[in-house]
Amino acid sequence: MAKLKTGRHTSSLKELKKNKKRNKINTSKKSLLKTLSKKVLLAVKNKDIKNAKIFLDESFSAYDKASKTNTIHLNKSARKKSQLAKMVASIEV
Repeated sequence: MAKLKTGRHTSSLKELKKNKKRNKINTSKKSLLKTLSKKVLLAVKNKDIKNAKIFLDESFSAYDKASKTNTIHLNKSARKKSQLAKMVASIEV
């Protein structure tokens, strides 16, 4: 979008532009979270403790960053991290 014309709807056009940009960023962050969670699940399913721990650390970091920027809710982040940690702990025994 080129330079905005001044007028009554300038602010709404600017907000629309900002919303599209934020939507793209949030969508990519959520997609990354799902991908990392699937990698942890696959490693747990294959009983691969080493890779499971590596992916678990990566997913913890990604969940923390996503909740910090309000892409996902803080409690959802905590719940998902707990679930993943529990799965990894189940194969360590």
